[in-house]
Amino acid sequence: MRLIIPFISGLLFGVGLLYSGMADPQIVQGFLDPFGDFNPALLWVMVGALSVSVIGVIIARIRRKTLLGEPLLFPVNSKINKELVLGGLLFGAGWGLVGICPAPALVLLGRGMWEGAIFILAMIVGMKVVAYFKR
Repeated sequence: MRLIIPFISGLLFGVGLLYSGMADPQIVQGFLDPFGDFNPALLWVMVGALSVSVIGVIIARIRRKTLLGEPLLFPVNSKINKELVLGGLLFGAGWGLVGICPAPALVLLGRGMWEGAIFILAMIVGMKVVAYFKR
């Protein structure tokens, strides 16, 4: 069960990304360009994802345990601080430049597209740089 549940989750996520077209950087960039050729497709995917997630969270809060019987630990609200704002701005800049975020980068890599490999490599370097300076 410990391997099956993450596998099914990843499978659903990957199928959803490809089926909705969200692995296509041009669609994502269209969403990020509200003053140009705006494409609301990502907004509708997020609304659909949030709708399903809310139902899952409600069920999880009632159950208070995972499907494996372990206690559920829900996230607590955190304050908006400098790291959150700066990190969000940097994430947005990286996302907006190429229209790729981590999950679609993995999809692109799986499809043999070099853009996914370069993005993932650069993302790992960026995370290592932050981890080094946050020590």
